Amino acid sequence: MTQVQDLKVKLFADGADLDVIAQLAQDPRIQGFTTNPTLMRKAGVADYRAFALDVLKIVPDRPISFEVFSDEFSEMEQQALEIASWGSNVNVKIPVTNTRGEFCGPLVSRLSAQGVQVNVTAILTIDQVRRVCDCLSTKTRSFVSVFAGRIADTGRDPVPVMQEAVSILKAKPNAELIWASPRELYNVVQADQVGCHIITATKDILAKLGMLGKDLAQLSLETVQMFRNDAVNAGFTIDTTPVRRAA
Repeated sequence: MTQVQDLKVKLFADGADLDVIAQLAQDPRIQGFTTNPTLMRKAGVADYRAFALDVLKIVPDRPISFEVFSDEFSEMEQQALEIASWGSNVNVKIPVTNTRGEFCGPLVSRLSAQGVQVNVTAILTIDQVRRVCDCLSTKTRSFVSVFAGRIADTGRDPVPVMQEAVSILKAKPNAELIWASPRELYNVVQADQVGCHIITATKDILAKLGMLGKDLAQLSLETVQMFRNDAVNAGFTIDTTPVRRAA
């Protein structure tokens, strides 16, 4: 049974709440951080650059990914170079396509060749993995984020996809595969088993790490105790007085 200390996959925290980032930055198990514009909007971020610089003060020593948000490749490139300038530990998230479905490969090639550490994101197919891999420089560190959780949301098993992605990226030793958008703690075990380099996870999933390998009989007992305690604390009662029926 897998224990936390047995994991080879690196744990990255995904989110945009500065307080949560600061808390998780104190956890030595967390080896990197990711965020995206959707998470930032939900967290109420108003100033993109100011937020990023605040995060970098909290996390100066581990990889952190920030995403471009233009839909035009020329402007994406300008944004990417600016974001990359914010810190040596920054990975610039580039979506695999723009909103018109145009492949980002030429942009990724230019940035990676210049030494920009990219994180190519929103990947869901093996064909996309292959095409992105071909665009990555062998000299520059990079991340390839395959959204395994979203694959699973469609009723497909993401494990074969991730296994093949691991194999494809062996051609680029400086590229690391990210199991993105996990839905449950077991995804951490799956990512570890297929040889994925990194898994991103929200604070809610990371909070369950202590349950890895937990004795199931003990967990069963704790579940029964929880139900009992909640019923008592809620003051629930059931009238069990026998009902007399009319003759």
